[in-house]
Amino acid sequence: MIFLKTYFLSLFTSFERLTFLSLPKKGMQFSTPVFVSKSNHPIDYTSSIVALGSCFAENMGEKFSYFKFQNTVNPFGIIFNPFSIEKLIERVVNQSLFTEKDVFFHNDLWHCFEVHSELSNPSKEELIDNLNAILTSTRNQIIKATHIIITYGTSWVYRNRETNAIVANCHKVSQNQFTKEILSVTTIEQSIQNTIDLIRQLNPSCNFIFTISPVRHIKDGIVENQRSKAHLISAIHSSEFTIHNYFPSYEIMMDELRDYRFYANDMLHPSQQAIDFIWIKFFENYVAEKEFKTMQEVCDIQKALAHRPFNVESINHQKFIDSTNKKIAALLQKHPNISF
Repeated sequence: MIFLKTYFLSLFTSFERLTFLSLPKKGMQFSTPVFVSKSNHPIDYTSSIVALGSCFAENMGEKFSYFKFQNTVNPFGIIFNPFSIEKLIERVVNQSLFTEKDVFFHNDLWHCFEVHSELSNPSKEELIDNLNAILTSTRNQIIKATHIIITYGTSWVYRNRETNAIVANCHKVSQNQFTKEILSVTTIEQSIQNTIDLIRQLNPSCNFIFTISPVRHIKDGIVENQRSKAHLISAIHSSEFTIHNYFPSYEIMMDELRDYRFYANDMLHPSQQAIDFIWIKFFENYVAEKEFKTMQEVCDIQKALAHRPFNVESINHQKFIDSTNKKIAALLQKHPNISF
């Protein structure tokens, strides 16, 4: 645990490390710490995780993958708003297959308004087949999931003028084909509850973790972004169930990392340093402490696998490879679910 924290903090400058480390009570405090409650259902290496939602879900998914947890992230691509996540889950649970009426041709590709453009395809048949295959695999993943992590990004949605349906992605179709609206707190609250109820039809015992993406949607406007996040936060906290399963990633970014040096070049997305710091806060409270030693072992192996030698034929490098392989074999004996 100490090494993992030190490893991530080593990515920061000396001043940033000072900002993050807990100083004596009488000393200066350079940030506003955000309290995170310990999970009553922590994640371990037997857990199966399904993460859905915004691009920040993918940031956290990359961390789970690095540490070799069983992890599925955004099978339908990045989805920002609660209503579109609910509709996809409804399809998955009911196995409502995609058909020709659900896809359209634009800019040399076939698209589906319900999913991200990364799934778009030059072949209509392949797109439909791929989407239906994802429906089946996602259903199976939800059935065996121990933890469902949902990251909401925005309350703003676009409604197709022709069908009157809310879309998950506009796929660069002309904006005059859509109307823009913000989901009310009541609508979001009901959508969250619907999503929970649908998933529990397949898996009554899974644990939910909700969070709000720290990515600011400035294209909507500064005030509009704050209003959007406020609707999401209010909706999540209107339920006793969700408030006790809430990880404050947005609040950590806004308060504990309240400085533009923790943003990427676009000044909107968290920098890698910020992502690493938020991850530290997450695993300290949502991963079982008994797994910290294993995470350390995985981290050591990952660093070894990333090592690039000057001479691949050298005796020292061959010894290094042999030592790494022995570490992997020993780890796999204890955790057969892990693979490198």
